[in-house]
Amino acid sequence: MTQEAETLRVVIVDDEAPARSRLRDLLADCADELALAVVGEAANGRAAIELMAAVPADVVLLDVRMPDMDGIEVARHLQKFERPPAVVFATAYDEFAIRAFEVHAIDYLLKPIRLARLKEALARARSVPPRPGVLNEIARAPRTHLSAQERGKVYLIPIAEVLYLKAELKYVTVRTTAREHLIEEPLNKLEEEFGERFVRVHRNCLVARAAVRGFERALQDGEAHWEVLLNGVEERIAVSRRQQHVVREFGKS
Repeated sequence: MTQEAETLRVVIVDDEAPARSRLRDLLADCADELALAVVGEAANGRAAIELMAAVPADVVLLDVRMPDMDGIEVARHLQKFERPPAVVFATAYDEFAIRAFEVHAIDYLLKPIRLARLKEALARARSVPPRPGVLNEIARAPRTHLSAQERGKVYLIPIAEVLYLKAELKYVTVRTTAREHLIEEPLNKLEEEFGERFVRVHRNCLVARAAVRGFERALQDGEAHWEVLLNGVEERIAVSRRQQHVVREFGKS
């Protein structure tokens, strides 16, 4: 194996510049014993995902608490990569998360980070990447984005822009005003995570409450049914008989 192949490619993700600087210094000290290279830094979750989509990494040192998109969500999106990096979380507090990491063998660094602990984490990081199911368990808030794999790339879709989620075979169509994306996530799990933002109108479809501009009666095969009218698109979504109470509920709001 060549020296280049053995070198551990590391990305630092933290919203605080002093924390990133300290990690750079600690990694420089680790380089005496471990072949590694810092291949990039990011100050927020979206930038981290864009960086690692362009620059392959073996390990990401990932802050847990960041604004807009926390480290747990970043790690969940990274699992969509063809070769996701191993994740070492960094946290200044949150004992619940630490216990979860320990139980599921996901490594973490407790701030302020010590050199010996960083060396240990790097030594084992590649052998214990986080499993997506575990990340779902320890997530403490709904994601701010969904992620879709398309032509070898991972696209982030802001939840605030999603008009509806429709299950079709093993995929779920994610519709925004701009376009459609396909993701492989169970619709019932999405409903559990985003139930406050979406409402079920059919067994195979959730619509964003904020996107509903009204309902209209329509005929299909001689039978009348309700359809949802959505902001930003001409497409209408059928309301099933079982979910017709939704029409009444919106009428009262």
